[in-house]
Amino acid sequence: METLKFKTTIKGMGCVSKATPFLNEVAGEENWKVDVNNPYKVLEVAINGDTSAGDVVKAVQEAGFKAEPIQ
Repeated sequence: METLKFKTTIKGMGCVSKATPFLNEVAGEENWKVDVNNPYKVLEVAINGDTSAGDVVKAVQEAGFKAEPIQ
């Protein structure tokens, strides 16, 4: 599995809870985490061959937040 990182607007645990169903659907449970203590609120996602960075960004947007890939 490849790990992708994204800078997000997910601020705290309430936001994480709101994004959880969207991220679970695209990445699967246990395959993602958000570091809310990082100033960039970094989302790390372990993806398989069926999931792209675009899929993750779309899921975060559907939850009401923004995400952009970190190189």
